Amino acid sequence: MNLQALHHVAIIVSDYEKSKQFYVDLLGFEIVRENYRESRGDYKLDLKFGDSELELFGMPGSPARVTQPEACGLRHLAFAVDCIEDVIEELNSKGIETEPVRIDEFTGKKMTFFRDPDGLPLELHE
Repeated sequence: MNLQALHHVAIIVSDYEKSKQFYVDLLGFEIVRENYRESRGDYKLDLKFGDSELELFGMPGSPARVTQPEACGLRHLAFAVDCIEDVIEELNSKGIETEPVRIDEFTGKKMTFFRDPDGLPLELHE
């Protein structure tokens, strides 16, 4: 098997415009394609993230994410950063709350979490 890299991750969002603003305006992802799919009544937004893409699907009426207890499936997205404190400061300055920094018990590296508009956990990992 010749799997080469992660191509994209797809996320269903409850409020397309709010999520687009969060990922593009606040986090700085680049828009690759934006399409309204009339046959499905939803939006599909492809965002550039490093060598991968993040797909946002604005699907009205989707059920809320189960977080307590956690459901099977995608748990979180993790982003590698050089200096976690600098990224936390920038996120906080944009009104995005972050959890306290802790040390990953397996890697010994600093890490923390913040959440997207639908509560999807997003991790920073040094």
